[in-house]
Parts: sequence; C-alpha cells; structure tokens
Amino acid sequence: MSFNPVSAAEPIAKLIEELSKLPGIGPKSAQRLTYYLLRAPADQVQALAEAIKAVKEKVVLCSACLNITDSDPCAICKDEERDRTKICVVEEPIDILPLERTKKYNGLYHVLHGVIAPTEGMGPEELKIKELLSRLNDGLVTEVILATNPNLEGEATAMYLQRLIAPLGIRTTRLARGLPYGGDLEYADDVTISRALEERREV
Repeated sequence: MSFNPVSAAEPIAKLIEELSKLPGIGPKSAQRLTYYLLRAPADQVQALAEAIKAVKEKVVLCSACLNITDSDPCAICKDEERDRTKICVVEEPIDILPLERTKKYNGLYHVLHGVIAPTEGMGPEELKIKELLSRLNDGLVTEVILATNPNLEGEATAMYLQRLIAPLGIRTTRLARGLPYGGDLEYADDVTISRALEERREV
C-alpha cells in the first residue's frame, strides 16, 4: 500500500515532501527518514537541524580556490607546505576529497563549480574560469592538472580550458585513463586516483 502524505499530520507530510527533494531520496526513503526522526531522541534531531543550519550560515567559498570552507582562505590554500606551482582543476568541491585521500598530490586546487553542458544551460560563463585564469597570471604556476570527470562534458571542459591556458606557456596535464570513461571522480577508489595522478599526461 503506497503512502499518501495527505493522510499524515501536516508537519510530517511537509518533512516527507522536503526530504524527497534531496538527490537520491525518493518518496519511500523520505517517509522512512521522517519516521526515523520522529522516533529519534530530541537532542539528536536538534543536532541535525543545527548542523544543516550551520552549513548554510557558516560555509563560504574560499576566495582563492573557490572550495567550500568555514574560513577564508581555506585550510589547503593557507597551508605553506603545499606546492604552489601546481593547480589541480576539479568540477565540484566534493572532487577534492578523493584526491586528498590519496596523499599523492600536494599542490593547490581550483573548483569550477560545474562543467560546460549546453543542454543544461551551463556555458563557460557560468563556471569559475575567469578566476582560474587570474590565478595563472602571477607567473608562479608551472602546471595545471585538469581533473574534470572522464565523460563527454568533462572532456569538453578540459579541452576548452587547455585552449585558454596554452598561450600562457603553462604545462597542462590530464589525469591518466585509469579512471573509467563516464565515471565520476568522487566514486573512484584511492588506488585508481593515485595511478591517474602519477600517470597524468600532457594535453
């Protein structure tokens, strides 16, 4: 028997409706989560609510790399031990996590916040490309690693960036093909990402 939100108390129906808007959460999962929260201790639910609120109120974009952070600049950009001659370009903030887990990369990052995808209304203007190019003007960066995902949009974005960077005389590399075509960086295992970093190739 399917759940009818209309038959539930208004606050329950509203929470199910809002949870079902989250990626990967369908109506049934939203219903299970709602009833789990109803049974959970009040302090646990309060902690969850405060964590969600804090994410919206305290998290900002790093003014240097545009990663999400609660301090500006972010911890990676502030770290004096990082190699400032290398910038690894990723699509989304979540893509930094698997790269950091490998402990094979010690440079800086730049987050594009998307890829070129005309069908979704995402052109180069919507991405943080101008910010990347301005970071390359100081003469310190000697290599840009393009770590966009190995799919059609990621490849198109990498090619577009390579054309913009080439006149600057900066070495441009791409993660090796250890990453399966059509896959997302965030789902790749650490060994695959390590190999892709170590065997990156000239674009």
